[in-house]
Amino acid sequence: MVEELLLAGADIIKVGIGPGSVCTTRKKAGVGYPQLSAVIECADAAHGLGGHIISDGGCTCPGDVAKAFGGGADFVMLGGMLAGHDQSGGETIERAGRKYKLFYGMSSATAMMKHAGGVSEYRASEGKTVEVPYKGDVEGTILDILGGIRSACTYTGASKLKELSKRTTFIRVTQQTNEIFTQWNKSD
Repeated sequence: MVEELLLAGADIIKVGIGPGSVCTTRKKAGVGYPQLSAVIECADAAHGLGGHIISDGGCTCPGDVAKAFGGGADFVMLGGMLAGHDQSGGETIERAGRKYKLFYGMSSATAMMKHAGGVSEYRASEGKTVEVPYKGDVEGTILDILGGIRSACTYTGASKLKELSKRTTFIRVTQQTNEIFTQWNKSD
């Protein structure tokens, strides 16, 4: 489909069905695709025709952003990672002395009510609305993401971001991180 869209005149294709933190498409429609696999396959198709892709969904930490670029994404969307900051959209609310910001998927009832007048009768809402803890200015999060991407380039020997996908090899694992010390608190 990426090839068809590019041949029809598109310049860039957004890739991602179901991996987003506020997306319920996989539960509602039973449709989706593992995000990294989708990025790798769609980037290969797009780049062969001179097109670009945007990876949309599934990033929870800077390493996920680096993997999206390593898989061939030209751009990466970061809805959930940037939600809750001063610069993000969403209404700020206060509950029990703590601040939160509303964050919703673009196929949620909230988004459709706001941008399209409601959910059409022929379909279902495929997103949810959540309250994300208020995080303040986005600068610290952006610097963390950029630092992770720079480190990924260093580890893989990529001298620039565009080179990262050429230097990346993916290996299937069952345990991405060692969580042995997550159960102990710092004072133990």
